Amino acid sequence: MQGRRWSDGLHQAVEAKEGLPIQNETVTLASISYQNFFLQFPKLCGMTGTAATESAEFESIYKLKVTMVPTNKPMIRKDDSDVVFRATSGKWRAVVVEISRMHKIGRPVLVGTTSVEQSDALSEQLREAGIPHEVLNAKPENVEREAEIVTQSGRLGAVTIATNMAGRGTDIILGGNAEFMARLKLREILMPRVVRPAEGVFVSVKKPPPKRTWKVSESLFPCTLSKEKTKLAEEAVEVAVKMWGPRSLTELEAEERLSYSCEKGPVQDEVIAKLRSTFLEIVGEYKVYTEEEKKEVISSGGLHVIGTERHESRRIDNQLRGRSGRQGDPGSSRFFLSLEDNIFRIFGGDRIQGMMRAFRVEDLPIESKMLTKALDEAQRKVENYFFDIRKQLFEYDEVLNSQRDRIYTERRRALEADDLQALLIEYAELTMNDILQANIGSDAPKESWDLEKLISKLQQYCYLLNDLTPDLLAANGSTYEELQQYLQLRGREAYLQKRDIVEKEAPGLMKEAEKFLILNNIDRLWKEHLQALKFVQQAVGLRGYAQRDPLIEYKLEGYNLFIEMMAQIRRNVIYAVYQFKPVMVKPQDQKKSDKVDKANTNGRGSNGATNPSPSAVSSQSSA
Repeated sequence: MQGRRWSDGLHQAVEAKEGLPIQNETVTLASISYQNFFLQFPKLCGMTGTAATESAEFESIYKLKVTMVPTNKPMIRKDDSDVVFRATSGKWRAVVVEISRMHKIGRPVLVGTTSVEQSDALSEQLREAGIPHEVLNAKPENVEREAEIVTQSGRLGAVTIATNMAGRGTDIILGGNAEFMARLKLREILMPRVVRPAEGVFVSVKKPPPKRTWKVSESLFPCTLSKEKTKLAEEAVEVAVKMWGPRSLTELEAEERLSYSCEKGPVQDEVIAKLRSTFLEIVGEYKVYTEEEKKEVISSGGLHVIGTERHESRRIDNQLRGRSGRQGDPGSSRFFLSLEDNIFRIFGGDRIQGMMRAFRVEDLPIESKMLTKALDEAQRKVENYFFDIRKQLFEYDEVLNSQRDRIYTERRRALEADDLQALLIEYAELTMNDILQANIGSDAPKESWDLEKLISKLQQYCYLLNDLTPDLLAANGSTYEELQQYLQLRGREAYLQKRDIVEKEAPGLMKEAEKFLILNNIDRLWKEHLQALKFVQQAVGLRGYAQRDPLIEYKLEGYNLFIEMMAQIRRNVIYAVYQFKPVMVKPQDQKKSDKVDKANTNGRGSNGATNPSPSAVSSQSSA
């Protein structure tokens, strides 16, 4: 995918293998789990047809109750019992037989598979059996025809193979969708006339790109459009070309205008109104045939859904079944299973393994209450397994969520505040506390105080404190608390003095510099914090071998890292403020000035030194 790279050094390894320039690893700027993202909203609700099976999860994580709304019309779909085979080969042969039986009586069939490989294998078997069908999966050639395939899935004798990820949320209308067919017909007439050729498209040298066409197979339409309606469509397209210009729109713009033309909302544009009236005329002609075909499909039993494997959740099974029997239409569903299916092979346990050894006939369907119960139990194990994963992810992200709220609040405070003086004074006082604690300590007796070391560190942070001497500190701090209060006072005074110096040289500059410094340090250190927490989460599981709860260990480690990050932010910011020295430049040197300003305001001092540790002593002064 464009702009995306593998993580954990994998992309760099591939680049090295292929002899490409090795680029830096992408860095996560921000992250949030889906659960905590949804919980950010003050009001939360949702609507789906398959929430009942997950009601416990909605209750435990989102504190939402699931309420079942009665159907608009009685549901008359017949859900047949599962057919279970010992081997996968027997299951697929039975699926082909079932499809052939339904196809002969004219019933449309929808087959759900769990992978592209399965859909291709079944397609090959149906081709050998001489059964016409359509495949809807993630392959590019099929994705482009997705709407076309779904449109005719409910027609008489239609057979459609679909993977899980495609087409689940689309209504399959029995007899065919006259509205969508009319849109496709209008589209194939309009688009070649108004869409300009694409320019600057990357193409393969070995294989030239196919010519773009919007032509749809005539077998999709229920009848050949009459000459009268064809002429009407041509006239409407002529009006559109005249008003919009020949081949003057991008494909996206043309699709958007076509969508407006095929909707029911109010319209004032003359061209859109003309296209809409033409669209409705074509719909009327197609509906005569689709309504007749719908009656035939209903009389044959409606759409028949075949599932080829139990999914990791009953919710997905219900989604597949729910393609049939919509809005009171008749229909049926049946699942064909094998004891060799992944879900039963991995989660089935000893009972299903014993059954696999007991049954030796591959093509003989197995019917047993004990077997059905065992299969249901295996599916519940899978549901619980994935629920536990989501719950664990939520619990771990809760640690990060509280930290995320705090850091975003601090960032928003810096963005929205007109004057950050109060915040910077707080940073200065807390930094003085950090330096004092790191170099003397609140428990150390006064006789052991190393005031020379403390002064060296203070002057390394701020050259405006060069007047400090051991005698001055001793005179103003007979106790640790008094010394702490005195240093807080000197930190505040140094900040205000620095602010006055900068404001005299360039009024208003200090406010902008303070905002930039705070935002820059928050963003940079938050990125590093996310990376550190990622490593902690990966490693903390090993502490379970020492009889420690990994979640509690993660909370402790995460808290300590966060406290250190917040301290580092304020130390970096106040250090950069103390060392900030604006350089006045001429207007023609503005580009150079930007570089100089950044060099002087990116958390480093005027001499290029980074923020020193509160406890480390440097022999060089920053002054």
